[in-house]
Amino acid sequence: MFYLESSDIMRLRNLKDKDFWLQNCSYLIQDPYHYQGKWSEVFLNNHPIHLEIGMGKGDFIYEMARSHPEINFVGIEKYSNVLARAIKKYPEGLPNLRIICLDALKLEQVFAKEITTIYLNFSDPWPKKRNQDRRLTSKVFLHIYDSLFQGKKEIIMKTDNLGLFASSLVSLSQYGYLLEEVCLNLANSDIPNVMSEYEKKFVKLGVKINYLKAFK
Repeated sequence: MFYLESSDIMRLRNLKDKDFWLQNCSYLIQDPYHYQGKWSEVFLNNHPIHLEIGMGKGDFIYEMARSHPEINFVGIEKYSNVLARAIKKYPEGLPNLRIICLDALKLEQVFAKEITTIYLNFSDPWPKKRNQDRRLTSKVFLHIYDSLFQGKKEIIMKTDNLGLFASSLVSLSQYGYLLEEVCLNLANSDIPNVMSEYEKKFVKLGVKINYLKAFK
């Protein structure tokens, strides 16, 4: 199975001007904990908020925000070096886009019943059994997401890793999610799709992308 882990490669390379980009980004939220339950004040509207966990270089979330001005988008990335690369790539940002340097385990401290959709794009598969609770579709994280969602809970996931995809189908189902769409080759489907930077590389190499949409 061909696989590039979503952040491992980029986080190992130090971006020399990282601090400059992090300190001078108008759409990076420096103190996200201050806005728990008050994200409508950040965006100055009550539009739905979609969250991408592990945004990488930002291709997916930036294009989604550009294409859907009626929706607010928040991207989180654990590694500041990766986040700085995204800012450098998209220095101007968009009115309906905000980003945060944050570990997903702390999401409950940042949002409270404010998210309508969560995107999980090419997350780390954590293939060893002892690390299964670190997968973003494990029971540990699904419990965290419960406190984030407003009304209907919706998770949309893409991955090239069949092991992660299979375990996610099981975990989501056991947690009470209904699988609305499941696809083992996204490129050969009619599902609308915005590609992340990793997905673009995978598609060029002929790697099949697995996709699911689940709701609760």
